[in-house]
Amino acid sequence: MAKGQGAALDRKKLMGDPIMMTTIVVLIAFLTLFILYPLAILLVDSLYGTNGFSIDTFKRIFGMWTFRRAIGNTLKVGFVVGILSTLIGLLFAYVEVYVRMRKVVGGLFKVVSMLPVVSPPFVLSLSMIMLFGRSGLITRFLLGIYDNDIYGYWGIVIVQTLTFFPVCYMMLKGLLKNIDPSMEEAARDMGASRWKVFTTVTFPLLLPGLGNAFLVTFIESIADFANPMIIGGSYDTLATTIYLQITGAMDKEGAAAMAVVLLCITLAMFAVQKYYLERKTAATLTGKASRGRMLIEDKSVTIPLTILCSLGAIFVIMMYICVPIGALFPTWGYRFTPLTFKWFSQVFTRYRGLQAFRDSFVLSLIASPITALLSMIISYLVVKRKFKAKGFIEAVSILAMAVPGTVLGVGYIRGFANGIFHTGILSSLYGTGLILIIVFVVRSLPTGTRSGISALRQIDKSIEESAYDMGADSLKVFTSVTLPLIKDSFLSGLVTAFVRSITAISAIILLVTPSYLLITVQINEFAEKGAFSIACAFATILIIITYGAVLLMNLFIKFFGTSRKQKEVD
Repeated sequence: MAKGQGAALDRKKLMGDPIMMTTIVVLIAFLTLFILYPLAILLVDSLYGTNGFSIDTFKRIFGMWTFRRAIGNTLKVGFVVGILSTLIGLLFAYVEVYVRMRKVVGGLFKVVSMLPVVSPPFVLSLSMIMLFGRSGLITRFLLGIYDNDIYGYWGIVIVQTLTFFPVCYMMLKGLLKNIDPSMEEAARDMGASRWKVFTTVTFPLLLPGLGNAFLVTFIESIADFANPMIIGGSYDTLATTIYLQITGAMDKEGAAAMAVVLLCITLAMFAVQKYYLERKTAATLTGKASRGRMLIEDKSVTIPLTILCSLGAIFVIMMYICVPIGALFPTWGYRFTPLTFKWFSQVFTRYRGLQAFRDSFVLSLIASPITALLSMIISYLVVKRKFKAKGFIEAVSILAMAVPGTVLGVGYIRGFANGIFHTGILSSLYGTGLILIIVFVVRSLPTGTRSGISALRQIDKSIEESAYDMGADSLKVFTSVTLPLIKDSFLSGLVTAFVRSITAISAIILLVTPSYLLITVQINEFAEKGAFSIACAFATILIIITYGAVLLMNLFIKFFGTSRKQKEVD
């Protein structure tokens, strides 16, 4: 009874707050128009033809041998990359949490976990070609191998594994830290070996987390466009097949049907990961460890594990370092000659690099605060408010995480090229910088929303209720009470949105027009032409920009964030 009265009172307060109601309506309209509508129009286009609704388009694409092969290739790569990334991530996480190691090794781990965040998604493909390709620095000059072919299945698998395993490492590190060491020590006291303890105690507790890490990596792998495009060669995946279908074959209906197939696969995996494994993980691992863990100091364990992980980390770092080095070679792959900065110069004098960086920087800079603010507003509504559309807002805002960029790009083409439902309304949006900004916002929204929800759940509602009791409206409470308390999450979401936007390619490569030059599109174009030095020059400057943004955010949070103020109070 009391609960029902409380809910009724919350609804009454909400209906009496015009600012909050307007915000909710605008949010619902935005999410519907720019997330649900493009996905719905893909389904309509693939099912609706000249004879009305039919499945002829699906019959046609499934009758294409290239499409059936692409599905098999995509699933094969996804499963292998998911398994390898999870296992390598588990090894790194276990060594960091359970093994006593030197600080320099811990520093290597931090660098490895950060590099994929601040670099474009296809940097490792460039490095792999320059190091292990036919003219590779290692294969040709050091090993004397002239016929090595890194393109294809194994090239994609290696590059994607090195790109995505840091994500698994960060996920599993948190889970391992939360396991109470008393359970493992009790097994050790009863005479169990370390391997026995790991297989019978630690591993069963980690199983849901491992499944979660695998599915996240699997989704990232099958949705990846940039790496298969650069290093895939003739090994087609669904993402590249969709791109070629719409740009080469000019078959928009077929591309829409292919996009629906890819979307169904990612949504199915996302549903399992979100609504089954995440809940199971939370129920299996209980809170935080009750006390500190006694780290393994046995040299027979620490030395081989530390050496193995250090070599792996150094190899990954070397792959990233290869990019700026590649930009300094006059001609990569032919002979050792004095290094030069001519490619960096030509980026701006010959290849319109200044316009590319300006357009990318400005569009990303506009999208970042919009994304961060929208994320915090959605998080606030989901955590602090009760209304019927709350579940819809949360589900749709997170949904974009499961939508591959290529699918979203095709959806925007089909949805806005001729206006909404082919009526001409909002057709002027297509081909402009505004649609690129919207795509940046939509792609980064799930990350910021999840971060904001986690931060807001730690704030007691009585703080905001006190402000309401003193006469403040919802806008005043949000800007003067709630937002300052989650300032760190807001800043983190701001920089994350900027980095994700300026390094994005899969969604925007189908939408960008000659009016706008974007860095990632330029890198992809030069890499496809084999102009690796100029591609590396673009990528190096991009990495410096993104790394600088992350560094500035960390410094700002350190000196001006809420954690700094809390330390001063303590």
